[in-house]
Amino acid sequence: MNQTTIAGQYVDILNRNIFPAELTIAAGRIQQVKRLEEAPDQYLLPGFVDAHIHIESSMLVPTEFAKIAVVHGTVATVSDPHEIANVCGVAGIDYMIANAAQSPLKFNFGAPSCVPATSFETAGAVINARDIEVLLQRNEIKYLAEMMNFPGVLHNDEEVMAKIAAAKLWNKPVDGHAPGLRGAEAKQYAGAGITTDHECVSLEEALDKIAAGMYILIREGSAARNFEALAPLLRSHPGKVMFCSDDKHPDELLTGHI
Repeated sequence: MNQTTIAGQYVDILNRNIFPAELTIAAGRIQQVKRLEEAPDQYLLPGFVDAHIHIESSMLVPTEFAKIAVVHGTVATVSDPHEIANVCGVAGIDYMIANAAQSPLKFNFGAPSCVPATSFETAGAVINARDIEVLLQRNEIKYLAEMMNFPGVLHNDEEVMAKIAAAKLWNKPVDGHAPGLRGAEAKQYAGAGITTDHECVSLEEALDKIAAGMYILIREGSAARNFEALAPLLRSHPGKVMFCSDDKHPDELLTGHI
């Protein structure tokens, strides 16, 4: 069995410790972590996951996105192909899945819940509740992507609730998008079965949604930056937060990711 070793400052996340170590890797797995007296000044830690991103915002196909993102330590994404679906419908989703399959980076695609985003939008396609149910039956589709129509959730819109019901039927999570919802409305939105939100711009809003049972995605991307406002959650609620970019333009992706 071929083995390789790498030494550096090992980041032991569970025990919140950093120490010099040598890792032995074989068959794609870490076989041993050996403490050292000293090691090179480089960090060894798990890869990063972008918990919510539209790959299309990078203006790159998934395989080309991966070539840049992996340099910054990204090993996986939770990707909503909303933009390409808004133009090409299910055929666009099929393209993203097929292209991503050519890359070792793990792209976890969702079924876009709001195509078009609003009834006032001129779009190239419509994905209805029946389409969503068909998509969610596919192994490549991991979740129902961001439910932007939060008014539809709050008013029990039949089509919106059918999409959420389909996700529950196939035991797949429902991603959220509910800017500004607080208090009772946040509880009602979460109570529909929606588990995440990446639209919080204030600590108070995030705490309301955490109290409602949601996970908060701290967003720092090209279009919106909320890390500074939400950073206190990393200490107060470390088990309830994740990082995401939402949108990452190509020039910024070159300089960094998660």
